[in-house]
Amino acid sequence: MLPLILPALLSLSLTAQPLNPHPNPMVASINYTDLSFEQAIAHSQELLLEIAANNLSDQEMTTAIANLVATENGARGFFVTFLTAQNFPLADQPDPALLTALSSSPAIVGELLVKNLAMATATAILHQRAGDGEAAQGSQQVAQRTQTLINELSLPGLPEKLTELEESLDGSGPYEAFLQRWNYDQEQREAIRQAIAQVE
Repeated sequence: MLPLILPALLSLSLTAQPLNPHPNPMVASINYTDLSFEQAIAHSQELLLEIAANNLSDQEMTTAIANLVATENGARGFFVTFLTAQNFPLADQPDPALLTALSSSPAIVGELLVKNLAMATATAILHQRAGDGEAAQGSQQVAQRTQTLINELSLPGLPEKLTELEESLDGSGPYEAFLQRWNYDQEQREAIRQAIAQVE
């Protein structure tokens, strides 16, 4: 089973030339409803390249991302790509077009952000233990980007989800099964607790 985010950074370079000089057909021709997780990653990579090349208007970007995050597979594929992308300032400083798109599916996006925060934080601990500083820094960057999105979005129900995650760290709560599935130990759980506390 693939995690909601990848432990290591995806090898996605956003300094490449755009894949498509006419983005509208690319966006319009996708059947978002039937996208698999892997297809959503591939499409998200193309989409981020178009955004980096300034080939999309704000409205086109909002529409494309909103379509992706309307399904769980699409949202998971988008966040795997977006949160790990290198040379992509939008991931560190989200703009209104991005926030509008993500706000269009608050239940799906909110759930993934909460789990991504936990997973990226816990994965950074694993990389630190293995002596892989670069991978640990990558996971920490994902956690920081996730915190930024949580703060900027102010999604309904998201504060409650974070509270439920924190309660589950002590062994009783809605996210207890999620934490047990990834076998997080006490050090990782404490790191997750600190990450939650840093959310504004």
